[in-house]
Amino acid sequence: MLAAALFGLSTPLLQSLGRGVGSFTTAALLYAGAALVAWLLRQPPAREAGIRHTDVPRLLAMAGTGAVIGPVALAWGLQHTSGSSASLMLTLEAVFTAVLAWRWYGETLDKRVSTAVALMLMGGALLVLEQGALGQVKLWGLLAVTLATLAWGVDNTLSRGVADRDPGQVVLVKAALGVACTTSLAAWLHEPLPSAAQALGLLTVGATGYGLSLRFYLLAQRSFGAARTGSVFAFAPFMGALGAFAMGERSSSALMLGAGALMLLGVGLHLMESHAHAHTHDVLEHEHAHSHGKGEGDGHHDHEHMHGATFTGTHSHWHRHERLTHAHAHVPDAHHVHTH
Repeated sequence: MLAAALFGLSTPLLQSLGRGVGSFTTAALLYAGAALVAWLLRQPPAREAGIRHTDVPRLLAMAGTGAVIGPVALAWGLQHTSGSSASLMLTLEAVFTAVLAWRWYGETLDKRVSTAVALMLMGGALLVLEQGALGQVKLWGLLAVTLATLAWGVDNTLSRGVADRDPGQVVLVKAALGVACTTSLAAWLHEPLPSAAQALGLLTVGATGYGLSLRFYLLAQRSFGAARTGSVFAFAPFMGALGAFAMGERSSSALMLGAGALMLLGVGLHLMESHAHAHTHDVLEHEHAHSHGKGEGDGHHDHEHMHGATFTGTHSHWHRHERLTHAHAHVPDAHHVHTH
């Protein structure tokens, strides 16, 4: 919810601060702010699992989709459509994330979740009709925002593979790659430089709405998978719509209100999901941040430590899970990737 609030409120601010600023320049400043936050909040090595060289291709793909295509498409779209419609359209990010998590990782999509996805898609269709009635330019702006949601859906699904890594390192590497690419493209296209106030504002929005938000998103994804995190994150567009209204935008229509109602119903239905059954954990060895002991453990980390070492609180090291069969309510986290 913190990730959703920070990102949602960043959308109307981005529309206001980005006027007259090139899309690539805007993206570069947003992720420069994100990189700064990631650097300031870096964790001690013993607390989190670090990035490995095998993660590089995934991080490059995340940077390309999430730090280049996504913010550039959103920045352009926000200048060619209404802030309220653009904010609500961002709900489709949850749809793309849920469907891709189902296809790539086998995360379950039961009837309730499938109905929620259908409701969100219906809301998106109403927004397209609403913006199309207002003119071709408005529609193209909304379609650019839709492209941003697809790019971030791919990014979210890819990030599931590094959710157990140090979120600060993931954000820093992704943001740095994104800044390098968008800055080069902005220079090549000779985009105008923003004013000092605009640059500072966009850096601040990037630090909170992209840096801190992504950090919280990765921590949530570690706990309950890509699809469920995407569902909670789907509250971000409604925060953005409220923010746009608070900043003076009054462009709502009956179609927009209907779209918002369908999307909100879909989000609520998705969050009501409960999943429990008997399942088997195969032998697994990996490294990630975890805790165990009385009052701290999650029932999956009762291993012994080498050389009699003792740990309190959250820590990270390579450990082994033995085969285990039990039944409890669970979500598709790193320990529950079984088939059904």
